Amino acid sequence: MFNFIFKLFSNDMGMDLGTATVLVYVQGQGIVLCEPSVVALDKDSKEIIAIGTEAKKMLGRTPGNIIAVRPLRNGVIADFEITEKMIRYFIQKVHNKKTLLHPRIVIGIPSSITEVERRAVRESATQAGAREIYLIEEPMAAAIGAGIEIQQPTGSMIVDIGGGTTEVGVISLGGMVVSKSIDIAGDELNDAIIQYFRRRYNLFIGENSAEEIKIKIGSVFPLEEEMSLEVKGRDQVTGLPKTITVNSEEIRVALMEPINSIVAIIKDALESTPAEIAADLVETGITIAGGGALIRGIDKLLEKETGLPVKIAEDPVTCVVRGTGRYLEELDKLQKKRSSFPLLS
Repeated sequence: MFNFIFKLFSNDMGMDLGTATVLVYVQGQGIVLCEPSVVALDKDSKEIIAIGTEAKKMLGRTPGNIIAVRPLRNGVIADFEITEKMIRYFIQKVHNKKTLLHPRIVIGIPSSITEVERRAVRESATQAGAREIYLIEEPMAAAIGAGIEIQQPTGSMIVDIGGGTTEVGVISLGGMVVSKSIDIAGDELNDAIIQYFRRRYNLFIGENSAEEIKIKIGSVFPLEEEMSLEVKGRDQVTGLPKTITVNSEEIRVALMEPINSIVAIIKDALESTPAEIAADLVETGITIAGGGALIRGIDKLLEKETGLPVKIAEDPVTCVVRGTGRYLEELDKLQKKRSSFPLLS
Protein backbone atom coordinates (compact mmCIF):
# COMPACT_ATOMS: atom_id res chain seq x y z
CA MET A 1 0.00 0.00 0.00
CA PHE A 2 2.74 2.48 0.98
CA ASN A 3 4.75 1.69 -2.16
CA PHE A 4 1.63 2.35 -4.25
CA ILE A 5 1.08 5.71 -2.52
CA PHE A 6 4.73 6.72 -2.87
CA LYS A 7 4.63 5.85 -6.57
CA LEU A 8 1.68 8.21 -7.05
CA PHE A 9 3.50 11.20 -5.55
CA SER A 10 7.12 10.71 -6.65
CA ASN A 11 8.87 10.15 -9.93
CA ASP A 12 11.57 7.47 -9.94
CA MET A 13 15.07 8.65 -10.81
CA GLY A 14 18.29 7.53 -12.45
CA MET A 15 21.39 9.30 -11.14
CA ASP A 16 24.96 9.62 -12.37
CA LEU A 17 26.59 10.53 -9.07
CA GLY A 18 29.87 11.74 -10.54
CA THR A 19 32.97 13.23 -8.98
CA ALA A 20 32.61 16.39 -11.06
CA THR A 21 28.93 16.42 -12.09
CA VAL A 22 25.60 15.01 -10.95
CA LEU A 23 23.07 14.20 -13.67
CA VAL A 24 19.50 13.13 -12.93
CA TYR A 25 17.04 11.30 -15.16
CA VAL A 26 13.38 11.35 -14.10
CA GLN A 27 11.07 8.65 -15.40
CA GLY A 28 8.76 10.04 -18.04
CA GLN A 29 10.70 13.33 -18.34
CA GLY A 30 14.25 12.43 -19.38
CA ILE A 31 17.36 14.24 -18.12
CA VAL A 32 16.19 17.08 -15.91
CA LEU A 33 19.34 18.11 -14.04
CA CYS A 34 23.05 18.49 -14.73
CA GLU A 35 24.98 20.33 -12.02
CA PRO A 36 28.49 20.25 -10.52
CA SER A 37 28.88 18.01 -7.47
CA VAL A 38 30.16 20.89 -5.35
CA VAL A 39 28.88 22.10 -1.97
CA ALA A 40 29.71 25.44 -0.31
CA LEU A 41 29.38 25.57 3.46
CA ASP A 42 30.19 27.73 6.46
CA LYS A 43 33.52 26.59 7.88
CA ASP A 44 32.45 27.01 11.51
CA SER A 45 28.75 26.11 11.62
CA LYS A 46 28.91 23.59 8.71
CA GLU A 47 25.71 25.20 7.39
CA ILE A 48 25.16 24.65 3.66
CA ILE A 49 25.50 27.93 1.71
CA ALA A 50 25.03 26.63 -1.84
CA ILE A 51 24.97 23.39 -3.83
CA GLY A 52 25.69 22.65 -7.48
CA THR A 53 26.21 25.43 -10.02
CA GLU A 54 26.15 28.26 -7.48
CA ALA A 55 28.66 26.44 -5.26
CA LYS A 56 31.06 25.81 -8.16
CA LYS A 57 31.19 29.53 -8.92
CA MET A 58 32.62 29.93 -5.42
CA LEU A 59 35.60 27.57 -5.96
CA GLY A 60 38.78 29.54 -5.32
CA ARG A 61 36.78 32.72 -4.57
CA THR A 62 35.38 32.13 -1.08
CA PRO A 63 36.16 34.28 1.99
CA GLY A 64 37.82 32.68 4.99
CA ASN A 65 34.62 31.47 6.65
CA ILE A 66 33.22 29.71 3.55
CA ILE A 67 34.68 26.59 1.93
CA ALA A 68 33.64 25.00 -1.36
CA VAL A 69 34.14 21.22 -1.33
CA ARG A 70 33.54 18.18 -3.48
CA PRO A 71 32.03 15.45 -1.29
CA LEU A 72 32.90 12.78 -3.89
CA ARG A 73 36.45 11.82 -4.77
CA ASN A 74 37.47 9.35 -7.47
CA GLY A 75 33.85 8.34 -7.90
CA VAL A 76 33.27 7.42 -4.25
CA ILE A 77 31.93 9.25 -1.20
CA ALA A 78 34.57 11.20 0.72
CA ASP A 79 32.11 13.01 3.01
CA PHE A 80 28.99 11.02 3.88
CA GLU A 81 27.01 13.81 5.57
CA ILE A 82 27.54 16.40 2.82
CA THR A 83 26.83 13.83 0.08
CA GLU A 84 23.52 12.94 1.74
CA LYS A 85 22.53 16.62 1.87
CA MET A 86 23.56 17.09 -1.76
CA ILE A 87 21.49 14.10 -2.94
CA ARG A 88 18.50 15.30 -0.91
CA TYR A 89 18.82 18.76 -2.45
CA PHE A 90 18.83 17.37 -5.99
CA ILE A 91 15.89 15.04 -5.28
CA GLN A 92 13.84 17.95 -3.97
CA LYS A 93 14.97 20.24 -6.79
CA VAL A 94 13.80 17.92 -9.57
CA HIS A 95 10.53 17.39 -7.68
CA ASN A 96 9.98 21.14 -7.27
CA LYS A 97 11.07 21.21 -3.62
CA LYS A 98 8.39 18.82 -2.36
CA THR A 99 9.58 17.15 0.83
CA LEU A 100 7.40 14.03 1.21
CA LEU A 101 9.06 12.12 -1.60
CA HIS A 102 10.48 8.61 -1.61
CA PRO A 103 11.50 7.75 -5.17
CA ARG A 104 13.22 4.63 -6.37
CA ILE A 105 16.72 5.57 -7.51
CA VAL A 106 19.15 3.82 -9.86
CA ILE A 107 22.71 5.08 -9.27
CA GLY A 108 25.74 4.55 -11.52
CA ILE A 109 28.85 3.58 -9.54
CA PRO A 110 32.50 2.89 -10.48
CA SER A 111 33.16 -0.79 -11.13
CA SER A 112 36.12 -0.86 -8.72
CA ILE A 113 34.47 0.41 -5.52
CA THR A 114 34.48 -1.78 -2.45
CA GLU A 115 31.49 -3.25 -0.64
CA VAL A 116 31.94 -0.64 2.11
CA GLU A 117 31.81 2.13 -0.52
CA ARG A 118 28.72 0.57 -2.10
CA ARG A 119 27.07 0.57 1.32
CA ALA A 120 27.97 4.26 1.77
CA VAL A 121 26.24 5.13 -1.53
CA ARG A 122 23.15 3.16 -0.48
CA GLU A 123 23.03 4.76 2.96
CA SER A 124 23.46 8.28 1.54
CA ALA A 125 20.58 7.75 -0.89
CA THR A 126 18.42 6.19 1.84
CA GLN A 127 19.07 9.07 4.24
CA ALA A 128 18.24 11.47 1.41
CA GLY A 129 14.78 9.91 1.10
CA ALA A 130 15.00 7.12 -1.49
CA ARG A 131 12.72 4.16 -0.77
CA GLU A 132 14.60 1.71 -3.02
CA ILE A 133 18.17 1.97 -4.33
CA TYR A 134 19.63 0.02 -7.24
CA LEU A 135 23.32 0.24 -8.17
CA ILE A 136 24.63 -0.33 -11.68
CA GLU A 137 28.30 -0.26 -12.66
CA GLU A 138 29.20 2.78 -14.75
CA PRO A 139 30.76 0.95 -17.73
CA MET A 140 27.56 -1.08 -18.13
CA ALA A 141 25.34 1.99 -17.71
CA ALA A 142 27.50 3.93 -20.19
CA ALA A 143 27.30 1.10 -22.73
CA ILE A 144 23.50 0.98 -22.40
CA GLY A 145 23.28 4.76 -22.70
CA ALA A 146 25.57 4.73 -25.75
CA GLY A 147 23.23 2.34 -27.53
CA ILE A 148 25.51 -0.71 -27.47
CA GLU A 149 23.54 -3.95 -27.81
CA ILE A 150 24.94 -5.49 -24.65
CA GLN A 151 22.90 -8.72 -24.89
CA GLN A 152 24.45 -9.74 -28.23
CA PRO A 153 27.02 -12.58 -28.33
CA THR A 154 29.58 -10.10 -29.64
CA GLY A 155 32.28 -8.31 -27.68
CA SER A 156 32.18 -4.53 -27.26
CA MET A 157 34.46 -2.16 -25.38
CA ILE A 158 33.31 0.98 -23.57
CA VAL A 159 35.70 3.60 -22.13
CA ASP A 160 34.02 6.06 -19.75
CA ILE A 161 36.32 9.00 -18.94
CA GLY A 162 34.59 10.86 -16.12
CA GLY A 163 35.68 13.46 -13.61
CA GLY A 164 37.36 11.22 -11.03
CA THR A 165 37.79 7.84 -12.71
CA THR A 166 38.26 6.26 -16.11
CA GLU A 167 36.25 3.03 -16.44
CA VAL A 168 37.01 0.45 -19.10
CA GLY A 169 34.64 -2.44 -19.74
CA VAL A 170 34.56 -5.28 -22.25
CA ILE A 171 31.00 -6.55 -22.54
CA SER A 172 29.47 -9.64 -24.13
CA LEU A 173 26.16 -11.48 -23.64
CA GLY A 174 24.94 -8.90 -21.15
CA GLY A 175 27.86 -9.30 -18.77
CA MET A 176 31.18 -7.67 -18.01
CA VAL A 177 33.98 -9.88 -19.34
CA VAL A 178 36.80 -7.48 -18.41
CA SER A 179 36.60 -4.48 -16.12
CA LYS A 180 39.40 -2.01 -15.38
CA SER A 181 39.39 1.29 -13.51
CA ILE A 182 41.92 4.02 -12.82
CA ASP A 183 41.68 7.14 -10.62
CA ILE A 184 42.85 9.36 -13.47
CA ALA A 185 40.31 11.34 -15.46
CA GLY A 186 39.04 14.90 -15.92
CA ASP A 187 40.19 16.20 -12.52
CA GLU A 188 43.73 14.94 -13.11
CA LEU A 189 43.77 16.57 -16.56
CA ASN A 190 42.85 19.88 -14.91
CA ASP A 191 45.55 19.40 -12.29
CA ALA A 192 48.13 18.62 -15.01
CA ILE A 193 47.32 21.98 -16.64
CA ILE A 194 47.64 23.78 -13.29
CA GLN A 195 51.05 22.18 -12.64
CA TYR A 196 52.26 22.97 -16.18
CA PHE A 197 51.55 26.69 -15.70
CA ARG A 198 53.37 26.68 -12.37
CA ARG A 199 56.45 25.00 -13.85
CA ARG A 200 56.53 26.74 -17.23
CA TYR A 201 55.29 30.24 -16.42
CA ASN A 202 55.46 30.58 -12.61
CA LEU A 203 51.73 31.28 -12.85
CA PHE A 204 49.06 30.19 -10.37
CA ILE A 205 45.70 29.42 -11.96
CA GLY A 206 42.58 27.97 -10.35
CA GLU A 207 40.66 24.79 -11.02
CA ASN A 208 37.90 26.57 -12.95
CA SER A 209 40.48 28.29 -15.15
CA ALA A 210 42.23 24.99 -15.87
CA GLU A 211 38.95 23.39 -16.88
CA GLU A 212 38.15 26.32 -19.16
CA ILE A 213 41.56 25.98 -20.85
CA LYS A 214 41.01 22.23 -21.32
CA ILE A 215 37.61 22.80 -22.90
CA LYS A 216 38.61 25.70 -25.16
CA ILE A 217 41.99 24.61 -26.53
CA GLY A 218 42.80 21.21 -24.98
CA SER A 219 43.80 18.38 -27.33
CA VAL A 220 45.69 15.09 -27.24
CA PHE A 221 46.39 14.74 -30.98
CA PRO A 222 47.82 17.31 -33.43
CA LEU A 223 45.14 19.64 -34.77
CA GLU A 224 44.74 20.80 -38.34
CA GLU A 225 44.83 24.34 -37.01
CA GLU A 226 46.32 24.98 -33.60
CA MET A 227 44.54 27.42 -31.26
CA SER A 228 45.60 29.96 -28.65
CA LEU A 229 44.06 31.49 -25.55
CA GLU A 230 44.76 34.30 -23.09
CA VAL A 231 45.15 32.99 -19.55
CA LYS A 232 44.95 35.10 -16.40
CA GLY A 233 46.45 34.13 -13.07
CA ARG A 234 48.80 35.21 -10.28
CA ASP A 235 52.55 35.44 -10.77
CA GLN A 236 54.12 33.28 -8.06
CA VAL A 237 57.28 35.45 -8.04
CA THR A 238 55.77 38.95 -7.78
CA GLY A 239 52.36 37.94 -6.41
CA LEU A 240 50.69 40.23 -8.94
CA PRO A 241 47.96 39.40 -11.50
CA LYS A 242 49.40 38.37 -14.85
CA THR A 243 48.09 37.53 -18.33
CA ILE A 244 49.85 35.26 -20.81
CA THR A 245 48.94 33.68 -24.16
CA VAL A 246 49.30 29.91 -24.62
CA ASN A 247 48.58 27.61 -27.55
CA SER A 248 47.00 24.18 -27.90
CA GLU A 249 50.38 22.51 -28.50
CA GLU A 250 51.50 23.49 -25.00
CA ILE A 251 48.31 22.19 -23.43
CA ARG A 252 48.75 18.94 -25.33
CA VAL A 253 52.17 18.55 -23.71
CA ALA A 254 50.65 19.29 -20.30
CA LEU A 255 47.96 16.61 -20.75
CA MET A 256 50.12 13.76 -22.01
CA GLU A 257 51.15 12.23 -18.67
CA PRO A 258 47.59 11.52 -17.43
CA ILE A 259 46.44 10.67 -20.96
CA ASN A 260 49.23 8.09 -21.27
CA SER A 261 47.99 6.48 -18.04
CA ILE A 262 44.48 6.24 -19.52
CA VAL A 263 45.86 4.69 -22.71
CA ALA A 264 47.82 2.19 -20.60
CA ILE A 265 44.71 0.98 -18.70
CA ILE A 266 42.86 0.52 -22.01
CA LYS A 267 45.74 -1.57 -23.36
CA ASP A 268 45.76 -3.54 -20.10
CA ALA A 269 42.07 -4.33 -20.59
CA LEU A 270 42.72 -5.42 -24.17
CA GLU A 271 45.53 -7.72 -23.03
CA SER A 272 43.11 -9.35 -20.55
CA THR A 273 40.38 -9.86 -23.15
CA PRO A 274 39.75 -13.46 -24.35
CA ALA A 275 40.90 -14.10 -27.91
CA GLU A 276 37.42 -14.60 -29.43
CA ILE A 277 36.14 -11.34 -27.97
CA ALA A 278 39.34 -9.54 -28.97
CA ALA A 279 38.61 -10.66 -32.52
CA ASP A 280 35.13 -9.10 -32.24
CA LEU A 281 36.68 -5.79 -31.18
CA VAL A 282 38.45 -5.54 -34.54
CA GLU A 283 34.95 -4.96 -35.95
CA THR A 284 33.03 -3.36 -33.06
CA GLY A 285 35.95 -1.24 -31.82
CA ILE A 286 35.97 1.09 -28.82
CA THR A 287 33.20 3.50 -27.78
CA ILE A 288 34.22 6.50 -25.68
CA ALA A 289 31.79 8.08 -23.21
CA GLY A 290 32.02 10.63 -20.39
CA GLY A 291 33.23 14.21 -20.42
CA GLY A 292 36.73 13.08 -21.40
CA ALA A 293 35.36 11.99 -24.77
CA LEU A 294 35.06 15.68 -25.67
CA ILE A 295 38.82 16.24 -25.56
CA ARG A 296 39.93 16.96 -29.09
CA GLY A 297 41.71 14.07 -30.79
CA ILE A 298 41.05 11.41 -28.12
CA ASP A 299 39.51 9.09 -30.73
CA LYS A 300 42.43 9.53 -33.14
CA LEU A 301 44.97 8.93 -30.37
CA LEU A 302 43.28 5.70 -29.27
CA GLU A 303 42.99 4.48 -32.85
CA LYS A 304 46.73 5.06 -33.27
CA GLU A 305 47.63 3.38 -29.96
CA THR A 306 45.32 0.34 -30.21
CA GLY A 307 44.85 -0.20 -33.94
CA LEU A 308 41.08 -0.51 -33.36
CA PRO A 309 38.25 1.63 -34.72
CA VAL A 310 37.18 4.23 -32.14
CA LYS A 311 33.98 6.22 -32.01
CA ILE A 312 32.68 8.85 -29.60
CA ALA A 313 29.22 8.12 -28.23
CA GLU A 314 26.40 10.49 -29.06
CA ASP A 315 26.18 13.06 -26.25
CA PRO A 316 28.92 11.24 -24.29
CA VAL A 317 28.49 13.26 -21.08
CA THR A 318 24.99 11.85 -20.51
CA CYS A 319 25.65 8.19 -21.41
CA VAL A 320 25.73 6.90 -17.82
CA VAL A 321 22.59 8.72 -16.69
CA ARG A 322 20.76 7.68 -19.86
CA GLY A 323 21.78 4.10 -19.09
CA THR A 324 20.36 4.36 -15.58
CA GLY A 325 17.21 5.87 -17.06
CA ARG A 326 16.79 3.05 -19.54
CA TYR A 327 17.20 0.53 -16.74
CA LEU A 328 14.68 2.47 -14.68
CA GLU A 329 12.12 2.24 -17.48
CA GLU A 330 12.54 -1.53 -17.48
CA LEU A 331 12.60 -1.90 -13.70
CA ASP A 332 9.11 -3.30 -13.23
CA LYS A 333 9.71 -5.87 -15.97
CA LEU A 334 13.08 -6.73 -14.43
CA GLN A 335 11.54 -7.51 -11.09
CA LYS A 336 9.53 -10.19 -12.88
CA LYS A 337 12.35 -11.33 -15.14
CA ARG A 338 15.78 -10.67 -13.64
CA SER A 339 17.71 -11.93 -16.65
CA SER A 340 16.64 -9.01 -18.85
CA PHE A 341 19.33 -6.62 -17.54
CA PRO A 342 22.69 -7.35 -15.85
CA LEU A 343 24.80 -6.16 -12.99
CA LEU A 344 22.23 -4.77 -10.62
CA SER A 345 22.69 -4.87 -6.87
